Amino acid sequence: FGLLLGDNAYNSGFDSADDPRFEDFFVRPYGHLGFPFYIVLGNHDLGGEGLGVSLDLRKGDYQVSYSQKNPQWLMPAKHYQVQRGPLWLMGLNTTDVFFNRADAQGRELERWISQAPAQTWKIAFGHHPYISNGPHGNAGDYEGLPFVPIANGEHVKSFMDDHICGKVDLYLSGHDHNIQDLHAICGTEFIVSGAGAKTTDLEGVNP
Repeated sequence: FGLLLGDNAYNSGFDSADDPRFEDFFVRPYGHLGFPFYIVLGNHDLGGEGLGVSLDLRKGDYQVSYSQKNPQWLMPAKHYQVQRGPLWLMGLNTTDVFFNRADAQGRELERWISQAPAQTWKIAFGHHPYISNGPHGNAGDYEGLPFVPIANGEHVKSFMDDHICGKVDLYLSGHDHNIQDLHAICGTEFIVSGAGAKTTDLEGVNP
């Protein structure tokens, strides 16, 4: 299987579950591979040219609904969990986390982690990184704006500190358009894999 780590439809998400860009952005590049993809939302998927907000409040729902049209596109909800053999996968909606709208998601994540069968790898995946050497930087200091509330990713950092660090084996994210193995931090391995469409420089100082 594959994972899509958000920002699936630049620049402001899909306009319906029948949007022809599903063909352009997913079916043509990935359909021939024949295996399913587990998919999460990014800020661009929710509108506003990447702001993560839109007058169309159903932006994210269109991608969930598309799961009913294409069995290769797996997004049963805006956040969800699924077991694949020895892997316990937990897909997150980190844009809700970014805007501090993820209390319920955090409680569900705690429940999913507690329910993970023994001898499974616990892997969470979402769009926003905890740490990154890309232009967005580390949560709590996004865009080099440590003193600007919300925009600095303070809620992402808090969520990761509380629900991810030391509680899952691996967290995969996108957002920065490069590939990074950031090794084990706070008891969890972190990987950024956001170079599927374009690339940006590595500017940070994390190992």
